[in-house]
Amino acid sequence: MNEYELLVYEEVEEWKRKLTRRSGMMNRISKKAQGKINEWILEKVHEVMTESIKGMVKATLLGSKVTTNKNQAEGLTLAERDELARKKISSYQKTAVVEGAGTGAGGILLGLADFPLLLTIEMKFLFEAASVYGFDTRKYDERLFILHVFQLAFSSDEIRKHTLSEIENWESRKLVLVEMDWRKFQQEYRDYIDLAKLFQLVPGIGAFVGAYANNNLLKHLGETAMNAYRIRLLQKTPEL
Repeated sequence: MNEYELLVYEEVEEWKRKLTRRSGMMNRISKKAQGKINEWILEKVHEVMTESIKGMVKATLLGSKVTTNKNQAEGLTLAERDELARKKISSYQKTAVVEGAGTGAGGILLGLADFPLLLTIEMKFLFEAASVYGFDTRKYDERLFILHVFQLAFSSDEIRKHTLSEIENWESRKLVLVEMDWRKFQQEYRDYIDLAKLFQLVPGIGAFVGAYANNNLLKHLGETAMNAYRIRLLQKTPEL
């Protein structure tokens, strides 16, 4: 492997160490509180929310599959793919900032619209990231991988470690994975963003909070996607 690939390998290893560290106390307390709230919610409500998000995500996946330029990174080196990925992240951060500021400034009704809009932006970005790193999202297992990247970015400590293991061993795991655990998928995502966007509906500061939170969420998702695809491209420990 060349020097750049060695550098990337080291970056990925450092990212994995950070990713698997235990969350801070505030995040752990928040997760525990959210877990209690989820226990109080009626099972029928959970079922409705799960089916709603499942339908929303699948519709977004279908639309993104059609609109993504699948040949945009053909023939590029890993360094060139990384640079293109960073440009995509920056572009989608700007889109998310505008969306978050607009819905945050619009009060409760527009604030409620933020969830599906942000989800659409995030899924569209993940399709772009897959294309940048040379993976064909027309294949079912690649769309399933996208959902695992999403879950890796927005989940609690235990789920994050498990999902990272799935991604590191994707070539074997994809043979036995049939479908996402949609209940887990939607609960982990909601719990994660609830804390990040807690004050978005507050008049006067909603626009700022929405813009700031969305910018950070896309930055985090971008870093996660880059490194998840790098893991798949770097199949073994590089040697000088």
